[in-house]
Formats: sequence, structure tokens, C-alpha cells
Amino acid sequence: MKRRTAREKALQALFQMDANDIQADEAISNVLEDKPNDEYLQKLVAGTIEHKSEIDQTIQKHLEKWKLGRLAKVDRNILRLGVFEMYYMEDLPKNVAINEAIEIAKTFGDDQSSKFINGVLSKIKDSL
Repeated sequence: MKRRTAREKALQALFQMDANDIQADEAISNVLEDKPNDEYLQKLVAGTIEHKSEIDQTIQKHLEKWKLGRLAKVDRNILRLGVFEMYYMEDLPKNVAINEAIEIAKTFGDDQSSKFINGVLSKIKDSL
């Protein structure tokens, strides 16, 4: 599975978990649709869940006039994935993590999602 596909599937799994309060294994199984499991997908979902409180705190610090809970679930989970990759995937350049999050936002978010994601993740990157 390509990394972009793994990121998209990870977003879908995290979204399901956020919306339906299901476990990671079930969410991943749902998004794989009987396709073989992927190590990068597993790493993204497990890592984002494991570091969720720190990731959410980081995102909240960089939101202007917004609360994390008020964000669209898609945007919130794209941000979580982006922050996870920026902070915890040391072999991945931060700009790649941001660009991937923007591209995923163009596919799964609304018209303004990609600009919003870019703004928040760029602020986070600048604070590192």
C-alpha cells in the first residue's frame, strides 16, 4: 500500500473511532475492506491514538478562536495525523507531513479545509 493510501485509510479509521466510539482494530478492518493489512497504516493509527492527548494539546495551542471539539471531525483527524507524523515519524520531513495533510484535506475536507490545515500545521512546525 502506498503511504498516501495508508494515510487516507488511517484518516478514515480515526474518523470512525471519533464518530462511533469503536476500537482501532475494528476501524482498521472496516477501512481495509478485506485487503491486506499495512504496517504504515497500523503505525499511523496506533501512534495517533497513543499520543492523542499530547497531539490534541499541541493542536489546541495553535488554534485561533477555535476549540478542538468544535472542529469538523475530518479536519480534527487530519490535524492529528499531520501532527503525529511531524512529531513522531523522524524519517519523514515535516514539510512532507504538512503537504500530505493538505492533499488529504482537499480530498476529504470541505472547500476551506486545506487552507485551514495548512495554517495550523505551519504554525505548529514553526514552533518546533
